Amino acid sequence: MLEKNPETVKVVFKNFPLRFHKQAIPAAEAALAAHEQGKFWEFHNELFTLKSNELSPKKYEEIAKKLFLDMDSFNKDISSPKIRQHIFKDMQTARTAGVNSTPSVYINGWRFQGRRTAQSLQQKIDAELAKLSESKQ
Repeated sequence: MLEKNPETVKVVFKNFPLRFHKQAIPAAEAALAAHEQGKFWEFHNELFTLKSNELSPKKYEEIAKKLFLDMDSFNKDISSPKIRQHIFKDMQTARTAGVNSTPSVYINGWRFQGRRTAQSLQQKIDAELAKLSESKQ
C-alpha cells in the first residue's frame, strides 16, 4: 500500500498488548527499547517469527544481541518509565478508537472491516481518496 500510495498513505503503529498474554507488555517494552536505537521494525519482525510460548526476557536479549544493540542501553530502556508510558498511551488511544483486537486497520479514521487483501485495502483507499477529492470541489 505504501509503494502504490506514497503521497497519500501513512502507516501508524500503535502498541496494543493483549492483557491475557503474559509476555505481551514485556515484548512491547523490548521492541520500544530497540526503537531507542533505531531498530524497532527489525526487533518487531524477529518477535513475530516466534511462537507466543517462546517469548521471554531471554529471547528479547538474544534478539537485541542479534541486532547488535548496545546492551547497556537496551537493558536500561526496557524498564524505563518512558517506555511503559508510551505503551499505555498507545493502548488508551487504541481503546478510544474502538480497537478491541489485533491487528486492527483504519483507513482515513474508519475501521476497515472485511478481508485484508491488497485489492480490498486499495479499493477502500481509492474510495476514501475519491471522497476527499469530491469534498475539495
